[in-house]
Amino acid sequence: MNRHSSPILKTVAALAAAAVLSLPAAAQDRIFLRIGTGSISGVYFPIGGLIASAISHPPGASLCGQGGSCGVPGLVAVAQASRGSVSNVRQIAAGRIESALVQADIAYFAVKGVGIFSGGKAIPGLRAIANLYPEAVHVVVREDSRIRAIGDLRRKRVSLDLKGSGTRSIANLVLMAHGVDPKSLRRRDSQVGPAVDRLQVGGIDAFFFVGGFPAPSIARLAREVPLRLLPITGEQAAAIRKTNPFLAVVTIPPSVYGRMAATTTLAVGALWTISDKVSADLVYGITRALWHPTSRLILDQGPPATRQMRLKNALKGVAIPLHEGARRFYREKGLMAKSPPEVKPGTTEKPAPKAKPESPAQPAPKS
Repeated sequence: MNRHSSPILKTVAALAAAAVLSLPAAAQDRIFLRIGTGSISGVYFPIGGLIASAISHPPGASLCGQGGSCGVPGLVAVAQASRGSVSNVRQIAAGRIESALVQADIAYFAVKGVGIFSGGKAIPGLRAIANLYPEAVHVVVREDSRIRAIGDLRRKRVSLDLKGSGTRSIANLVLMAHGVDPKSLRRRDSQVGPAVDRLQVGGIDAFFFVGGFPAPSIARLAREVPLRLLPITGEQAAAIRKTNPFLAVVTIPPSVYGRMAATTTLAVGALWTISDKVSADLVYGITRALWHPTSRLILDQGPPATRQMRLKNALKGVAIPLHEGARRFYREKGLMAKSPPEVKPGTTEKPAPKAKPESPAQPAPKS
């Protein structure tokens, strides 16, 4: 493993070897839930690991309120590294994982069967649990680079991330809106970790990354090499948003990455998604566990993006159907007036066996 590798990766791989999704007859039965994330050097992987910790409550663990987590009794959730959003939804459809962190635009395209999911490649069984936080489009260059705008990337050595990633999907949109054919680039595609290394040693001129800010790997690089972000603004940004309503304008504050100035760019929501084959009772339990007050202590140990995960924002930008279990939770919390669309007629979610209730739910965190 390279220097970006996490020591928990082997544990994640071992725990994720099998998954049982039917709710147990006894609360002490073990349930496995795999959460697809992204590169181990990105933001999804550590956040997925923290979510897994927050919603898990393995057999034999201390009770909620007595030093243990307030997760779902018997649940062992694990974060699994992946190639990114596009790959994640396809892995869910294939039954290789049960849930995943996915860019909002990719989730929408998958359910609708448009864009890269056109031609009979739709994934209608994808469901949402929650919107987590905004992900900004980073186009990173060295401060001393002559590249000042997206149009300057022609014939330059650029990484758009790997095929199957949400970053590559948005990178192509941004390039084409600026009149840059992705084929005109000298492509050096990789995930963000290797891209950071290559930019540091001069192996590439720029790379794209879509994620919460500050992104840990980019922040590390900024401490060693002065960086700049290319802005995405004006007519080009407006044109992109016109056909991609999930994208919003955001400003990455000054000094987020070293001495870098404030940069205006685009952002898309990060969704936690799940298969409609997972039982409603289980999804209700993990949604409640995610927003339990004790989970805040776990989530705040992660990247800064986790500080933006708030119950009041859970339904913002969610344009795919909620899972029935999540919908039940948000209805109880009085949030359904702002809910995404119900499941379309003709689609169903499998009924779930009754779960043994966990300890009484605590009030949702104020946000």
